[in-house]
Amino acid sequence: MRLFIQRLFRRPLTMLGLLLVAIHFGIALAAPWLTPHDPLKLLDAPLEQPTGVYWLGTDELGRDFFSRLLLGGQISIVAAACAGLIAAFGGGIIGLATAYHRGLFDDVVSRFVEMKLSIPSILLVSLFVTGFGQSLAVLIGVMGLIYMMGVIRTARAQGILIMEQGYVKAAKLRGESASAIILREMLPNIADLLTVEFALRTSSALLLVSALSFLGLGVSPPTPDWGSMIQSGLQSIRSEPWLILAPALCISTLVIGINFATEGVADLLGLEAARGATGQ
Repeated sequence: MRLFIQRLFRRPLTMLGLLLVAIHFGIALAAPWLTPHDPLKLLDAPLEQPTGVYWLGTDELGRDFFSRLLLGGQISIVAAACAGLIAAFGGGIIGLATAYHRGLFDDVVSRFVEMKLSIPSILLVSLFVTGFGQSLAVLIGVMGLIYMMGVIRTARAQGILIMEQGYVKAAKLRGESASAIILREMLPNIADLLTVEFALRTSSALLLVSALSFLGLGVSPPTPDWGSMIQSGLQSIRSEPWLILAPALCISTLVIGINFATEGVADLLGLEAARGATGQ
């Protein structure tokens, strides 16, 4: 661990990424105490200029834009992180199960994964959200299910290699069940891979949440979200450009930070497969 930390500090881009992620997550956790005004309350005239009272002015309805920016980050990060966690853990379990059982189960899961990967994620999420509603729980569940497919592929490939190891064969000879072997023998050996996958899927989910909110299919108003804030600011882009630039800057710095940090950690861990999974 000491050697890992020393190597980590020798990578400036990785440290920059970790710093950006830490700042965003810290602000998201402290958002309820950092917001100077109620982000849902109509406080003043619409589209007020930035002042000492309203640091980024007010939005098109007269709400404090800075307070909504802080709370919007909290909603986006929670949704993306929960979806990434579902994708990483669920995909890891299913991928290892396909590697262990192989046969018909492996074929069915693999074809299903290939079918999903051939369809754009934003189209599938839009269809599910339209059918089941725009609640945060539906959004998290659908994104987690969709991003799970790429993790299944990666975990299955690693699981096939692990199946040839002596400790797995010894567990079979001891008569342990399939679930026990998958959870106790195989899963801990891909924990570092799944950690990187979690970060990658969280980054992708963050962009997807923002894109859906921009299209009006994400988090339901009046709950603030960075994507919906950009969409609302389009009507006043010439007179109040910060209404678009501020949430866009938040999205870009968080995604860049996650990608820098993930790539650096994956390099140090020697996880080439995880580094190549960014676009899946």
